[in-house]
Amino acid sequence: MLKVAKFGGTSMADAVQFKKVNEIVKDDEGRKFVVVSAPGKRFKEDNKITDLLYLTHAHIKYSVPYAPVFKIIEDRFNSIKEELKLNIDLDHEFEAIKEKLDNKCDEDYIVSRGEYLSAMLLASYMECDFIDAKDVIFFNYDGTVNVVKTHEKLADALKASKKAIIPGFYGSYPDGSIKTFSRGGSDITGSIISAAVKADVYENWTDVSGFLMADPRIVKEPKQIQKITYQELRELSYMGASVLHDEAVFPARQAGIPINIRNTNEPDNPGTIIVGEGKDIAENHDDNHIITGIAGKKNFAVFYIHKEHMANEVGVIKKALEVFDDRGISIDHVPSGIDSFSIVLPAEEVERISHELVEELKTKCNTENVHMYKNLSLITTVGIKMAFKPGISAKLFKALGDNSINIRMIDQGSSEINIIVGVEDRDFEKAIKAIYDAFVK
Repeated sequence: MLKVAKFGGTSMADAVQFKKVNEIVKDDEGRKFVVVSAPGKRFKEDNKITDLLYLTHAHIKYSVPYAPVFKIIEDRFNSIKEELKLNIDLDHEFEAIKEKLDNKCDEDYIVSRGEYLSAMLLASYMECDFIDAKDVIFFNYDGTVNVVKTHEKLADALKASKKAIIPGFYGSYPDGSIKTFSRGGSDITGSIISAAVKADVYENWTDVSGFLMADPRIVKEPKQIQKITYQELRELSYMGASVLHDEAVFPARQAGIPINIRNTNEPDNPGTIIVGEGKDIAENHDDNHIITGIAGKKNFAVFYIHKEHMANEVGVIKKALEVFDDRGISIDHVPSGIDSFSIVLPAEEVERISHELVEELKTKCNTENVHMYKNLSLITTVGIKMAFKPGISAKLFKALGDNSINIRMIDQGSSEINIIVGVEDRDFEKAIKAIYDAFVK
């Protein structure tokens, strides 16, 4: 089974973590291609190498001496080198970077050096090939990935290697200059490589053992999600669950490659597997848990619009949405009835103009019945099997009712894999606990 393994910043933080990565990779011959991040924090007050590199560039930009900050970066990498007893000339690399800094190099170049040096050290330690990402990940000048060229070059480079280490987070423009990904950098690199080599699994190694069914700050010791579909992941991510960014998983998702979230510090834990949306997913899903996860956000605002005989009038909702569209304000939900509808969005988006919006909605919709409510929380309960199981909604509403939680809004997506309820901000934590207890405990 061919695997691409990506290791995040905490997995590469120091020599001890490098040794763990080495053991994990050697434990499975299928892990032929390894993508690494720059060293992350070793402890709470520590600095991520990438943050220090951004700071270094800021010093250059504003003509402040950068040597003290860069010395911290050198010390971190030299410490890893010395503890692992590596025979690699880091001084030469540092001098090359400082020469670029003195010539006011682009920010993308300097911030990419964390991944570059991290991959060089690991390749030296594991005695395997180092492949520079700039030689295999290619961007167009508009910032998009040149997928065809990237796949061709990756396939050629990796075919010739028995085991290779590739830095994440960056690639190159057509002129050879460095270009970094905007977000989820190393995750995206791993996903692209997985698609290019047609990997059986893309392993994403981090400091957590997969995803949890609820926020552990709210629910004590929530159960781990063993399997989740990309669709469910999207629903939970949208409502604030801390998961991979869409851009990071897209290449693997498009290629139908499962992503396995694993913990470098608990390598025996199977983690969470993210799978596709095939028609057999629901039938093969975990029968012990009808729901997959619960997530939510606080501090939403609701604009409630009521107009008699609205159902007989064309374009009322369109006119209301234009009020927000004209201001570039994104809408989250629009639950509706026969003569009324609500527009739900984050309160911070409209905090200073709420009165203006109410008056404009009255004019646009030709009704005086427009009101705005604040302090609403939205909670989504997600599960791909929910559509096939009678009584889910009743069970959820009973759980909230039994805990004296008033439901202010109900919305269910057309995919039927989630139910969204709106409750008062003060009931947010209690509502999540009640739903979790009803379905999981």
